[in-house]
Amino acid sequence: MKIFLSGYMGSGKSLISQHLSEKLQIPLVDFDDQISLIEGQSISEIFERKGELYFRKLESRVLEDVLNEPASLIVSLGGGTPCYGINTELIKSFPDAKMVYLKASVGFLTERLFLEKDTRPLINHLTNKDDLEDFIRKHLFERGYYYNQSDIIVDVEDKDPAAIATEILKKLE
Repeated sequence: MKIFLSGYMGSGKSLISQHLSEKLQIPLVDFDDQISLIEGQSISEIFERKGELYFRKLESRVLEDVLNEPASLIVSLGGGTPCYGINTELIKSFPDAKMVYLKASVGFLTERLFLEKDTRPLINHLTNKDDLEDFIRKHLFERGYYYNQSDIIVDVEDKDPAAIATEILKKLE
């Protein structure tokens, strides 16, 4: 089985996937970590030097590799991974793959991401909360179609990451 965590940046994919990996004793693949390892540079550096399109194509290649891996895996996708090309269709075409959408409101994401915007290449150019909120609102509207195709949708606001992982496991049963 492969469990793919999707959701907007700041929704907790990396942290919650770690909890799932520990609870299930299944290896974890974090897309951002995997891509940084392959490229030998940070996600910010990849965006700056090679652009978002290069990054999205690289995500698709990593996704194909992960899907063809015979082992069970917990996979923390990038926030835009399900929305590029046929990535969602690829995940949905594998019978042993489950996609989980970690859902959060615009307000929740704005508060969380404003504190770490300098380390996020898609939003580091935004200087105030209003602009960030508008950006997130637009992105969530565009990406909602893909995120909502998930097998499981979990609201992550005001919940402990370990509790969210437990909730996902219950919904997988």
